[in-house]
Amino acid sequence: MLRIGIVAGEVSGDLLGAGLIQAIRTRFPDAVFEGIAGEQMVAAGCHAIFPQERLAVMGLVEVLGRYRELVGIRRQLIRRFIDDPPDLFIGIDAPDFNLGLERQLKEAGIKTVHYVSPSVWAWRQYRIKKIARSVDLMLTLFPFEADFYRRHDVRVEFVGHPLADMIPLQPDQAAARQHLALPAEGKIVALLPGSRMSEVKAIGPTLIQTAAWLQQQSPGVSFVAPLATDATLAQFQSLVTEQDVGGIRLVRGQAREVMTAADVIVLASGTATLEAMLVKRPMVVTYRMANLTYKIYRRLLKTKHVALPNLLAGDESLVPELLQEAATADNIGAAVLAYLNDDTKAATLSQRFGEIHQSLRRDASATAAEAVLSLLSPNQN
Repeated sequence: MLRIGIVAGEVSGDLLGAGLIQAIRTRFPDAVFEGIAGEQMVAAGCHAIFPQERLAVMGLVEVLGRYRELVGIRRQLIRRFIDDPPDLFIGIDAPDFNLGLERQLKEAGIKTVHYVSPSVWAWRQYRIKKIARSVDLMLTLFPFEADFYRRHDVRVEFVGHPLADMIPLQPDQAAARQHLALPAEGKIVALLPGSRMSEVKAIGPTLIQTAAWLQQQSPGVSFVAPLATDATLAQFQSLVTEQDVGGIRLVRGQAREVMTAADVIVLASGTATLEAMLVKRPMVVTYRMANLTYKIYRRLLKTKHVALPNLLAGDESLVPELLQEAATADNIGAAVLAYLNDDTKAATLSQRFGEIHQSLRRDASATAAEAVLSLLSPNQN
């Protein structure tokens, strides 16, 4: 019987893990999975030795406060898997936790896989040596990541992105507007300040000022802002009230539907830029952080761009990136207006996004499962 150890540290990893478990079970229906799992992985048949919430920690202070517990959990997993070795071990994302676990298991002779590359291609590239010592196979979501690993002689497989499989190639704007009870006609701009309170605080006021600027330039434009949590929604609402800007509708969650309904998206740099690209909407990417943090970040960064659409286009400037001092209402508003006033520009960008979307559609879970199972010995297959 095939037995696989697996650890997913976040909700996004739970989604990937569930898909991978289901795909592996099409070939090995009786396969046993155990480790750290979220609700979706458990539903797919994984035995959770520890619940995923124990690993879902963000922020330096929070990690330090739980350091002893996290180290203890990792030690227990190492002892369990070395004493009773699985056929394979798969670490999904959570590199700070998983790479150390993978290294010790690999040294004990257990085949190891890491699913979702750390951003080693972007900064702290010295980590590639640790990764090479820790994994027998790296699974990447993006092709440029796989290229990086090949250059450093790490076995790698580009599996595509599950969101590219899930999101249709032709998004239905009319249906999204109907679902959100938005006007069927007229231009709509989506404002996405990020999912964290710190991001809303940093970039929210600028997005609201941008809406006010656009209302002056193009009075018929509507604005919708999806907020991830009740707390971020309340925070953004207070900023809207404080700046006395009307005409911005706030929505709890439903970010993808809002982006699909929009004509242009203004959003904080991050993974949401991938979804914006997959729904084929023109976007303006922006971000603000502490000046010292930004200076350090730019010095460490090894890529020209930060937005995923630009990185996926081979570091081409497909979409504007207005960061730090450039993140002003005038600059962002002008970039949005350029899309609103030029349907041809927006359509050309949408076509380019469609080409990238197709390149990421590889039936990610099935492709990942095939790559993982290739590590098994011939008699196991």
